[in-house]
Amino acid sequence: MDYNDVTTKTEDFCEVYRDAKEEKPCDYVEPRGRPVMMTAFTDASFASNKKTQRSHSGYVIFLNRAPILRYGKRQATVESSTFSSEFLALKVTVEAIQFLRFKLRSFGVPIMNEEAAYVYCNNQGVVKNTTKVESKMDKKHSAMAYHFVRYAVAAGMITIAWIRTGENLADVFTKRLTVAIRDYLFGNFTY
Repeated sequence: MDYNDVTTKTEDFCEVYRDAKEEKPCDYVEPRGRPVMMTAFTDASFASNKKTQRSHSGYVIFLNRAPILRYGKRQATVESSTFSSEFLALKVTVEAIQFLRFKLRSFGVPIMNEEAAYVYCNNQGVVKNTTKVESKMDKKHSAMAYHFVRYAVAAGMITIAWIRTGENLADVFTKRLTVAIRDYLFGNFTY
């Protein structure tokens, strides 16, 4: 799969999120060395906990092609839909990306062309709601995550794209998988 074919038009979001900009360290070191590209895969498994009906969030973040952060944890709330569950997982992923980009800049690591991090999600509804400026969110609980993620898109920090479920590397942190599927997914990013 070619992961470089992702485009989100951040200029479309400028009118809705006028003050959107990425926070950068004020006294950061002059960037040196080769620039890095950030890619993330995020997923949630809706109501996968049989006892509590809570969903599980997971992500894996790469610098260039090396996995550097991974996360898998049960969500704190019981969600009423896959959409809400996936949006909360995406919010956690964006928070980690924000932190990592800030830290890399503080250390003087250049980010490739100041590009947005590529984030891959296997829920088409979530992708459409974060890439199309005309979409609306009515649920207050999910709306906070919704606007947080869209703000990051408007700031040019992330760009979101859909990926097939069978290709989403974050599945290994959220779902019970067969040995064959798990080996296939781990084989895509481990040596």
